[in-house]
Amino acid sequence: MLSNDVLAKAFKLMATARAMAELYDQNRQICKYVHSTSKGHEAIQIATGMQLLPCDYVSPYYRDDSILLSIGFEPYRLMLQLLAKAEDPFSGGRSYYCHPNSKEIDKPKIIHQSSATGMQAIPTTGVAQGIQYLENVHNHLLQFGPNKENPVVVCSLGDNSITEGEVSEAFQFAVLKQLPIIYLVQDNNWGISVSAEEARAMNAYEYAAGFKGMTRMQVDGSDFTASYNAVEEALGFVRKERKPLLLRASVPLLGHHTSGVRKEFYRSKEDLDKHGLDDPYPKLRTVLLSAGFTAKQLDEIIKQQTEIVTAAFKEAVNAPEPSPSSVMDHVFAPTAVKEEKGQRSPANGEKVIMVDAALHAIEELMQEHEECILYGQDVGRRLGGVFREAATLAEKFGDHRVFNTAIQEAYIIGSTVGLSAVGLKPIIEVQFADYIYPGLNQLVTEIAKSNYLSAGKFPVSMILRVPTGAYGGGGPYHSGCVETTLLSVKGIKVCYPSNAADMKGLMKAAYYDGNPVVMLEHKGLYWSKVPGTEDAKSIEPSKDYILPLGKANVLVHATPENIKKGNSVCIITYGMGVYWAKAVAQQLPGQIEIVDLRTLFPLDEELVFETVKKHGRCLVLTEEQQNNSFAEALAYRITYNCFQFLDGKVEVMGALNLPAVPINLNLEAAMLPTPAKVLGRIRKMMEY
Repeated sequence: MLSNDVLAKAFKLMATARAMAELYDQNRQICKYVHSTSKGHEAIQIATGMQLLPCDYVSPYYRDDSILLSIGFEPYRLMLQLLAKAEDPFSGGRSYYCHPNSKEIDKPKIIHQSSATGMQAIPTTGVAQGIQYLENVHNHLLQFGPNKENPVVVCSLGDNSITEGEVSEAFQFAVLKQLPIIYLVQDNNWGISVSAEEARAMNAYEYAAGFKGMTRMQVDGSDFTASYNAVEEALGFVRKERKPLLLRASVPLLGHHTSGVRKEFYRSKEDLDKHGLDDPYPKLRTVLLSAGFTAKQLDEIIKQQTEIVTAAFKEAVNAPEPSPSSVMDHVFAPTAVKEEKGQRSPANGEKVIMVDAALHAIEELMQEHEECILYGQDVGRRLGGVFREAATLAEKFGDHRVFNTAIQEAYIIGSTVGLSAVGLKPIIEVQFADYIYPGLNQLVTEIAKSNYLSAGKFPVSMILRVPTGAYGGGGPYHSGCVETTLLSVKGIKVCYPSNAADMKGLMKAAYYDGNPVVMLEHKGLYWSKVPGTEDAKSIEPSKDYILPLGKANVLVHATPENIKKGNSVCIITYGMGVYWAKAVAQQLPGQIEIVDLRTLFPLDEELVFETVKKHGRCLVLTEEQQNNSFAEALAYRITYNCFQFLDGKVEVMGALNLPAVPINLNLEAAMLPTPAKVLGRIRKMMEY
């Protein structure tokens, strides 16, 4: 039997949550932004929140305001987010109600998570992965409970989210590595208007049986006493055993799916009445009456909490709106890497190929920073990467720091959110650019938005290595270019080095940048095996060499005489395009100026525009299919900013607009730009 203190606190919290839900519904004109509430789910949520410790992590989802109340967030602060006010403690007016994030020391930590159903499973499992790493390597960096309790991670999910493939990726990794995480699944039998019978073949408890090593529990989530005891047991198990557990709580859905999708749109009276029989509020009231509380005492609690909620709402309504001037704040975390430092070409240095420059950069980072870890497909001890780009690293730093993952691009990418949140610095790899797409959901929905929607509290510090580009008959699924896709995502940075020195300097800068950085690495330049790419090898920079992101480089200069006579053209390019442009420059000595962008975002617009203005003729050269590409977008920006200095239209040259790169070498060559094709275009440009 629970103590009267616990029961009284729970009833007070439930009265608060219910008063808030009813108040929001009564003020629909004021509560104009889409929101959901915990009505019907309060018992399991309060039972969970009351037992979490400040050392824990929790990921509530969009109807978990009772969890937030029970871990200590006052109604007023929650309402500031409901109404998208400037002092919204989570996002500064940027995100929906009950989309929290918090680093407050007296509460469990909450990483940012999106509205996308089930997507929180991977980042939150990444938190558990990070905690396990710290336990094994840096135990002194962990926060423990007041009685030395181990931290636990709780990921809250709706039962319909279990059908998402990314949830299964999280479960798979959790059981494989035996991570200290509880998946709290609140099952109300609905997924918007889709019933459980329509959407799934089994519930979460049954589904979890397929994940060997996942402890499973079920509870009536409308019964507070049963829920409290179940959560107590679950937390005790994971704190001690450090293994994953799934707790399925059956709950009624008494409120609307959201304020915009109201229950009367899709649910029958019979269904609503049936769910009403399991309302946790009157159930808990009955328990308290049986425990000796009087009806008058409980009514007084309800009255007091209703008054508090009403007063908080009035105050929140009158709170200031965000200033429009703040809309650009927190897109990225500030970075200290602003200047080129170290020796780019040390005396007596030896030339290295690009793949080794990247390998050495990571090795040096791992030597200096024990929080640096590397993982992905086939990068571990046995192979060291399909391009040998991680060779020997597992042998040098151990399997706990360099390890293989399953074929789980979503988990590889999304887990960096949680790892970064606990202070680790992951470097990860997707084996080929063509296979980045399964991970785009996490990159777009979670990683890119984390810093912005957490108002700067949770930047994701990670490097995503992506071998890219076509050469040697790699074929349609190992030759793709994805920079335009990536550059459409706001909140990430994208590098594309063309030589070993840039590779090493940018890799170091990306690590210290403090934001998510994608490193596009052209497979054809890794070993300089493609004819004409010998210059991709370079003297290896010193250990302290750093090349800031967003700094382009003029690789080849036109002569002042040709510039003055109007006999010059500038080529703006990157990656393999650099070597096509260099081949043309050899054919037209003194007439070609080549700008290697090196970083596609941030982009060195100043150098690009300055160069174009100097020459009046410009070709933007890319390996990507040309239509709707980054190159075409850049050509527009050049035209817009340099129009009065141009002697002709800004030209763009890229690959043919085909769905994929053919495997046949002749067809591959027909699709891609070549030095001869570029030379022909340049000669035509010089005619006007």
